[in-house]
Amino acid sequence: MFSAFVLCLLAMVSLGVMAQQPMVMPMALKAGDTIAIISPSSAPDETTIAKGCATLRQWGYVPVVGAHALSEYHGFAGTADERTSDLLWALRDSTVRAVMCSRGGDGAVQVLQRVPLSEFAQHPKWMIGFSDVTALHSAAVCAGVMSIHGSMCDGIAATGAQRDSVNAMMQQLLQGHLPAYRVPPHPLNQQGTATGMLVGGNMSVFCGLAGSDYDFLQRADEGLILFMEDTQESISKVDRMLHLLEIRGILPRLKGVIVGHFSKYKSPENGFADMYDMLHEYLQHYSIPVCYDFPVGHHSGYNYPMVEGCHIRLTISEEGTEVVFQ
Repeated sequence: MFSAFVLCLLAMVSLGVMAQQPMVMPMALKAGDTIAIISPSSAPDETTIAKGCATLRQWGYVPVVGAHALSEYHGFAGTADERTSDLLWALRDSTVRAVMCSRGGDGAVQVLQRVPLSEFAQHPKWMIGFSDVTALHSAAVCAGVMSIHGSMCDGIAATGAQRDSVNAMMQQLLQGHLPAYRVPPHPLNQQGTATGMLVGGNMSVFCGLAGSDYDFLQRADEGLILFMEDTQESISKVDRMLHLLEIRGILPRLKGVIVGHFSKYKSPENGFADMYDMLHEYLQHYSIPVCYDFPVGHHSGYNYPMVEGCHIRLTISEEGTEVVFQ
């Protein structure tokens, strides 16, 4: 009887039915733990991975590079099967305690369709990355596992006061210390307080997963706080994506919105001064707290690590924005 129940449970995970399951936080890392480096998206250069590994060693960890992390195939880091093989190795290998992606780019969605959600659920480990890696974060949350939206190999290897501060946040998080962020006010902010599960990342990536088994927005009924960022997407395209969330009924069910950085786009466009102006045009009609210019995204030096699937308290006041992970 028990074995039949387990088989049924795993089948539900693989079909994406586990969306309403409680979230699991991966175990904290300690000195000497192994972190796998994989490339699920675009092909990185060898220097980027080498510098990232050097930084992880400075932090006290043992980086191990996936067999295909430096492969190249039509701009991707190897074929979809090769990239899938590295992800499955990183998840299944019991000596690996966390998984860091080398870079973003494009192609992670090709890997997702080859990896059942049960793989994430059975091997709860910190998945670290952002941009295109948002696809893996979305899958992990659907499987009931928290993950870290944050800097990858190139980001952690960069230096400077801002980078050092963000890297310190990442180190503390990997050691099991949940963060609390306080940022200055923005004139477009909508004040208020909300609690809920944090999900988000690259807007074009998570919108592209709409309705699939790997879409973390399927958990909207649980009370989500959504953070969003993007790069090289026009104001008009982000406008369409925002309205897709509205048409799907996601926006009316959100508890709050955290607007990060939108970079490398043309402005003004369609009568909007900039991206924030367009987003505010529509988000102001929802009676929820909304903050703008939160330090997350492709902006150099300002990419605070965010714990996907974690419960947070969002407070927006005249003094600024506070995000406390709980």
